[in-house]
Amino acid sequence: MNIWLALLLGLVQGVCEFLPVSSSGHLLLIQKLTGADPNQGGAFFTVMLHMATLAAVCIVYRKTLWALIRRPFQKTVGLLILATVPTVIVALLLKQFFSSFYDKLESGAFLGICFSITSALLLCCDGVMARAKSKREMKEMTVRDALVIGGMQAVGILPGVSRSGATISGAVFSGLDRKAAADFSFLLSIPAILGGAVLEGKDALSGGGLGVGFLPLLVGMAAAGVTGYFAIRLLIKLITQKKLWGFAVYTAVLGVAVVVLQFLGKI
Repeated sequence: MNIWLALLLGLVQGVCEFLPVSSSGHLLLIQKLTGADPNQGGAFFTVMLHMATLAAVCIVYRKTLWALIRRPFQKTVGLLILATVPTVIVALLLKQFFSSFYDKLESGAFLGICFSITSALLLCCDGVMARAKSKREMKEMTVRDALVIGGMQAVGILPGVSRSGATISGAVFSGLDRKAAADFSFLLSIPAILGGAVLEGKDALSGGGLGVGFLPLLVGMAAAGVTGYFAIRLLIKLITQKKLWGFAVYTAVLGVAVVVLQFLGKI
């Protein structure tokens, strides 16, 4: 892997991991359009990009995380664990019992449709935020809220469906205010990223060798971490002050374009 590809993949990972446009969908689309395999650096490179974006979340939410670490047996920690469960269950079911369908998802067979699902979720989220009367804070969350948000995160397993877009939408649909929706979504990304890194780490350890040079690895991680940090800051500002329709339009146009290209056999 050369430095420029490492930089590109790091930028895509950092920006799309947190903005509601789907990092997995964009990485897969890059592979389809350019023939550049996002995984050519090996599982180790993928894991390290995820760890860089994880560091970005931890820096932004360092005060909140420290408060949770100091008091681990509190309501918010329990809700974060509970919200992670549906994703784990769905991921295991897809891989164990619906492997052929899972392989189609991973290959991008439904990529355009999934981008369109992201667009629909964001439009609905904007509509609910504009009309919502009940706007609860994170400390007022219930078990039901956590399960709804966790269920939406499970939908985000699909390449092209944004994890952040799905979880923020789920939080808003549950009646949380904008800031609580963003905060819980980003905090929930921590176990999600860690879980993915652990699973991919098995491949990294069994693969033998790093699969990528030190400099491309450093460039990719720096790009993912820095852009991830600013992507989080940007999305928090947009959610609390403005609307998400711009991302909805983008993913809708992208979804239609991908469907057309797939129909024409171009990707």
